[in-house]
Amino acid sequence: MELKLNERYEFRSIRQEEAEEASEIEYICFPPNEACSRRMMLERIAKAPELCLVAVDKENGRIAGFLNGLATNEAAFRDEFFTDADLHDPDGKIVMLLGLDVRPEYRRQGLAREIMRQYASRERENGRQMLILTCLPDKLPMYKKMGYLDKGIANSAWGGEQWHEMTLTL
Repeated sequence: MELKLNERYEFRSIRQEEAEEASEIEYICFPPNEACSRRMMLERIAKAPELCLVAVDKENGRIAGFLNGLATNEAAFRDEFFTDADLHDPDGKIVMLLGLDVRPEYRRQGLAREIMRQYASRERENGRQMLILTCLPDKLPMYKKMGYLDKGIANSAWGGEQWHEMTLTL
């Protein structure tokens, strides 16, 4: 599966000129109360493009999916990571994952799992120690299969939802 995905997609850091496309994908993948605003997505990508891994369809040049985050030395998630790109510390040892997006037409082929796998591998090589994400209860099994540990209810009320905090030690 991994080889097939690497043949179909180019996995790399996002380019500044792709920020608008990423913002559009965010609104396709998340309900309005949970989606990152266009302004915040553009700020996040401007501050930390190296922490936004895209999977680009080699056939049409479109972003099929992406994972973005911010680095920090904080060990617990807080909602401000969603709204303040200035919290990014390029030397941080922990990455707060802020959104995994896969366009609907690219789902159910292992792309999200491969993006997550490549992201973790890349950040391990970059000296990071941990990835932290929040997810809704229905996504717990998916992230557990990827090796993430459920730390229980997160300190997050983003979008008016109750989230779980999950971690992956690199």
